[in-house]
Amino acid sequence: MESSAYILIVDDDHEIVDLLSQYLKRHGFQVAHAYNGEETRQVWKTHHFDLVILDLMLPGESGFEISHWLRKQADIPIIMLTAMGEETDRIIGLELGADDYLAKPFNPRELLARIHSVLHRSRRAQHQPTISTVKAILFNGWTLNPLHRQLLNADQIEVPLTGKEFDLLMALIERAPQIVTREMLSDILYGHQLPPTDRTIDVTLSRLRRKLQDDGRQAQTIKTVHRGGYVLAVPVEYV
Repeated sequence: MESSAYILIVDDDHEIVDLLSQYLKRHGFQVAHAYNGEETRQVWKTHHFDLVILDLMLPGESGFEISHWLRKQADIPIIMLTAMGEETDRIIGLELGADDYLAKPFNPRELLARIHSVLHRSRRAQHQPTISTVKAILFNGWTLNPLHRQLLNADQIEVPLTGKEFDLLMALIERAPQIVTREMLSDILYGHQLPPTDRTIDVTLSRLRRKLQDDGRQAQTIKTVHRGGYVLAVPVEYV
């Protein structure tokens, strides 16, 4: 059950940590906490965690650096906590591999909903048939290895993708040649609708296009459909 998952809270605000720990425990989760990067590394050795709630604004080592370290340890879901209005931090956090974000101050019930959503998507991805059975996906000279989440160019050189760039590309590939709307991408990538003014998807798409050498104005691989969404406009082969 998702409610039996082990959650690590990383935040230097002792009051928030205490309140969240009590709240999540009441909802059946196991909870551990750390107040900084050093404590995160220590507690990481003692437990197997299913999800991390990570504050970006930490003294000393930042949440960005801790997120980078966590990603080297395991493919674990991360929900980032950001200061209200810091959209740039949210985008950078998501680009570094966070699965979702929540601005402070937040309602614990909303965080609980985000936790369930992220855990559900993470566990569904672990059992996704195409991930386990397809060795490679070929499109427009590119090779995508879904199991190892690797993108290779025509010379078989890896082009690194962030977690969200990979997820966005897979969302388009799996639905090609159908149009994928922004609302669909929002739900697929984050499990909920982003505000209309949020530019996270645009930034992720722009970076993905650059890595695919797919110029935004004359894009041939990922095309923008006016008032529709986006579509992978090249043939896809599964091998």
